[in-house]
Amino acid sequence: MSFSDDFLWGAASASAQIEGAWDEDGKCPSIWDIAGEHIKSGEDCHSACDHYHRYKEDVALMKELGLKSYRFSVAWPRIMPEKGKINPKGIAFYKNLVAELKKADIEPLCTLYHWDMPLWVHKEGGWKSPKIINYYLDYVKAVVEALSGDVQYFMTFNEPQCFIMMGYLLGSHAPFEHAVFSFRNCLRNMLLSHGKAVKLIREIAKTPPKIGIVMAASAYVPDKDDRAGIADAMQKTFESRVGEGQNGLYMDPIGLGRASKMLRRKLSGEDLKIISEPIDFIGLNVYQPANHLINKKSYDTDSFPKTDMGWIIDPRCMYWTIRLYWERYHLPVMITENGMASFDKVGADGKIYDESREKFLDEFIAGIKQAVNDGIPVLGYQHWSIMDNFEWAEGYGPRFGLIHVDYETQKRTVKDSGYHYAEIIRTNGENL
Repeated sequence: MSFSDDFLWGAASASAQIEGAWDEDGKCPSIWDIAGEHIKSGEDCHSACDHYHRYKEDVALMKELGLKSYRFSVAWPRIMPEKGKINPKGIAFYKNLVAELKKADIEPLCTLYHWDMPLWVHKEGGWKSPKIINYYLDYVKAVVEALSGDVQYFMTFNEPQCFIMMGYLLGSHAPFEHAVFSFRNCLRNMLLSHGKAVKLIREIAKTPPKIGIVMAASAYVPDKDDRAGIADAMQKTFESRVGEGQNGLYMDPIGLGRASKMLRRKLSGEDLKIISEPIDFIGLNVYQPANHLINKKSYDTDSFPKTDMGWIIDPRCMYWTIRLYWERYHLPVMITENGMASFDKVGADGKIYDESREKFLDEFIAGIKQAVNDGIPVLGYQHWSIMDNFEWAEGYGPRFGLIHVDYETQKRTVKDSGYHYAEIIRTNGENL
């Protein structure tokens, strides 16, 4: 068995990480625009990759690489800069971006929330307040009405594990709060927003939509590849309360209509009915396994290479994340992010030699192919990221892109890994 002819080979980005133009054409600040002292080296995302002005150039590079799809996110502050107001210039930008993608025969995949909450929503309580549910639905309605004639794939949220846990519990991402006693309220408000948005999108989309949610989906690689080992990995992946092993806390209410112990008193039966509104696929962001977070004794971290952000490179986690999610929820999956950070530099000849990323691509995509050969429905692969960008609290040091960006001049240069990925796409992964 091999990848289907309609497999969505692509790459991904996020609005706050690439767009820039933070205060242009009616956009209001996001919680990341004011992150200031929380960003390494005092950097900000105000200019980022200037994609707002250079999107045509960027889409042309996507076409050059042969991308079949592109996962982008819409900036809520660009669409709704104040309560009750829709910004026509913000709508126009995304309509133009989608039109450019369609012209290049690239399928647009739209993420509705990738962490850049409008500052005015934050000031009204953000995810701590139930008011955010209707604010979010108003925003979703505006985007879907504008784009759904040409966009079929919509994802409600990107990595709630990160923007809820890291934003409101650990305080390591915007809005950098330690709201321990509000954590479950934040989670409930996000889950209800998701379920209600799914229902809304189905009702108003101009073309039949495919709707999903994107999870920070690190699985536990089985200690032994037998029935007991796999059952143990399933339990650790979805029922552990450690780090990224909290998959079940966020996904079980959506995919199974049931809540973990932490949420049982917070979610009523009616809540769970809303939250579990049927979706079409689950987006999986896969970077590293969860073993070192859950059971350090059985996992020798020193035996694996690491990215320049210290993330463990263990390609086995790709196959096992896909398999365990499929066996638990029985929903098609899409790999919505997968990549590695390095400090790539332009050589004297003007090229970027990033052999480690080429190897990473081969090994992780081989894991997807193994899952496809097992008969698991995998819709596509979106490499993170299409270009180097603002890496949240890490600033501009780590580079994840297939395309190098000189942040001083905004010059784009396709890395060797970009051309390598183009060949994988051209051959539909047959050579892996």
